[in-house]
Amino acid sequence: MIITAVAPASVGYDAVNEYYSNERDYVFAIAKALREEYLEVHKAGFVLQVDDAVLANMYDHLVEQSPQRYREWAELRIEALNHALEGIPEDRVRYHVCFGSWHVPHVADAQLEDIVDLILKVRAGAYSIEAANVRHEHEWYVWQKVKLPAGKVLIPGVVTHHTTTVEHPRLVAERIVTFAKLVGRESVIAGTDCGFAQAQDIQRVHPQVMWAKLESLAEGARLASKELWGR
Repeated sequence: MIITAVAPASVGYDAVNEYYSNERDYVFAIAKALREEYLEVHKAGFVLQVDDAVLANMYDHLVEQSPQRYREWAELRIEALNHALEGIPEDRVRYHVCFGSWHVPHVADAQLEDIVDLILKVRAGAYSIEAANVRHEHEWYVWQKVKLPAGKVLIPGVVTHHTTTVEHPRLVAERIVTFAKLVGRESVIAGTDCGFAQAQDIQRVHPQVMWAKLESLAEGARLASKELWGR
């Protein structure tokens, strides 16, 4: 079973630091507090999924200052996250990065190739990324140039919360097979782009559509498994 928890980068990003003497101390204080939650999830026997909705979304805000300013901001928070994860086996950790579930044009989203090296710095056994919505579906090509580290797993989204249209199982299978051919069939788990709701009252698609998409994901995974494994 998987339990989710927020990443340091997604906490206090729009708050004002009125106590700590510098940004680093502030971010690491957040990470120290989150570490207690991470450890409790691990001790209870669950897989920890660290959700980071802001790492990618701060790109369009900070890159206007300079690309270097964004990387400094992101690298500090990834360092803090790794500190918070210390002692938890990587195979018990998943790291999820998204570009925001809200229904907007997303023309200012970061490109995966600009942040993939940052994502792979996180001490996690699996990386969950958006790959099914039309702004990011093409980014499978990144894995032609970037090698997934040995022993790691990629969890590409093969159905998306961005549209009410239910993906055909054959399309889902094609997406899975594409990634499997790039990073290895043993290194892919089919996933969703992001959650289908941010809260009980903030649903991106109707619950019936959510379940239909998950059914399509399951059927597509069966088709892909048959093609990739012969079963």
